[in-house]
Formats: sequence, structure tokens, C-alpha cells
Amino acid sequence: MSHTPTNTARAAQAKVWFITGAARGLGLALARQVLAQGHRVAATSRNLAGLRQALGEGGERVLALAVDPVSEQAVQTAIDQAVATFGRIDVVVNNAGYGQQGTIEALTDAELRRNFDVNVFAPMHVLRHVLPHLRRQRGGHIFNIASIGGFHGGYAGWSSYIAGKFALAGLTETLAAEVAELGIKATVVYPGPFRTEFLSKDSLVTARQAIGDYKAAQASLDLHVGSMDGRQAGDPDKLALLLLQAASVAQPPLHLFAGRIANTLAEEKMAAVRGDMAAWRGASDATDFPEGA
Repeated sequence: MSHTPTNTARAAQAKVWFITGAARGLGLALARQVLAQGHRVAATSRNLAGLRQALGEGGERVLALAVDPVSEQAVQTAIDQAVATFGRIDVVVNNAGYGQQGTIEALTDAELRRNFDVNVFAPMHVLRHVLPHLRRQRGGHIFNIASIGGFHGGYAGWSSYIAGKFALAGLTETLAAEVAELGIKATVVYPGPFRTEFLSKDSLVTARQAIGDYKAAQASLDLHVGSMDGRQAGDPDKLALLLLQAASVAQPPLHLFAGRIANTLAEEKMAAVRGDMAAWRGASDATDFPEGA
């Protein structure tokens, strides 16, 4: 005989999600799917009014929070509010970020630092202040949203963005090793191109300076803004469901690639690395001291 879960059973299975950058794009798609599946969500954005409008009527299962992700105090306050409201946090999604386009030579120190403040240091603010709660619970799952550009870095003109996403990927690997004994899971997500507002003027910043000799960088920018925007292959609602699926299993992946393009590019990168290793293996191994020395 089949049984329909009671409201009490559903409540017991429900998780509390803490999602940054939830007013649009993947963050919004994820927040909506989380609510649709009966979970609770603490959602952050700089624009509280826009966030509330985007999430609609979630009732007591939604906590909308105005947060500047660069402000550690604001992040700490938001996490404390989420715990005070829901009693716990089960799943953390570091999603807030923006694209910075510009060649290494052209980018200013201020442009680089601002990009790293939002894309790298802001997620670290979240981790520092949420981990004490997860540690006490002896459980939880952290998703850090990187990009396929955080694994396959060969994109001219995206040096700052790519470097930040590589940093986030490396951070997640170390985090997973640190928290494994505490029952906490960590996953770095590498989306390919998804049909969000990432390439819009509100999410993509171009360097103030452009150097004409860098033709490949300009061609990449023209391709992304001129041809790809609004035509990306990835469906953000399906990516949201993928994250929900990964959060529901006992052994989630450390590395989660999203979309056919991301998988193809990851395979290309791994093949290229294997090729370089094979070509230089003899010379590389020879840099060791002789065995027994």
C-alpha cells in the first residue's frame, strides 16, 4: 500500500537553504525550485525590494535579506538572522558574483580587487560565518558556484573572472578536505553558458581601458555579448534541479559540471593536461634526486 507523506513528514524532510545572489539568474531559479519542493530559503541580494518581488509569496518559508556581499558584517548578520528564523542552515549556495572582462595588461588594480572582493572574498565571508553553525550540527552541504572557466581557463580577455573562479574551485577542494570529518559536504559547480542575465550590462563589467593589439580578447567579448547573450544552451531551472538532486544524495560530487558544453570543455582540458604530462614526463621526473640519495 502506498502512503502520501503527512505535513509533519514533509516538514521533517525540509531543508533550510541559504542562497546568495537570489534576485535573478541561477540564484532566483534555485530559490523558486527550493520552495516548490517544500524547503525553506534564506535568500540574499543587494536589492531587497527586487528580491521580494522576484520571490513572490513564499510565506513563512522565505526570508529575504538585503546583503552587500562585500561587507563581512552584513553577511554575518544575514546568517545569524537565518539561523534565528529557521533554527538551522542545511545547504549554502555561494552564487553571487559578476563577470569582469579585460586583458591582464588593461585591467586596473581597482577593477581586479573589486572583482575578487565579490567573487572570492565574499564567499569566504559566508564560509567563515556559516561553518560554526554547520560544525555544531555535524552536517550541511556547501555549493560554490564557479564556472567552466574555473576549470578550463583558455579564454582571452577574461583573466580576472577566470582567476577568481579557479580560486573558488581550489578553495572548495580544500574546504571539502577540512570539513569531511565534521559530516559537511562541499561541491564546486562548473556551469557552462546558461541563459541568465550574466552577459547583461548589470552583470558584466568591461575594463575601462581597451588595448587594440589584443584582437582575440575583443573577439571573445564580441562573441559573448553580441551572439551568445540570450541564446545560451543551458536552462537555469534545470541547473537548479541538478543542485537539488546533488543536495539530496549521501555522496554528492566534489566537482559538478553542468551542461554538455561544460562537460566537453572539461574533457578537452583534461586531455590537454595529460598530453603535456606525457610529453614532458621524462624531463619532469628527472628533476628529483636519485632514489636513495
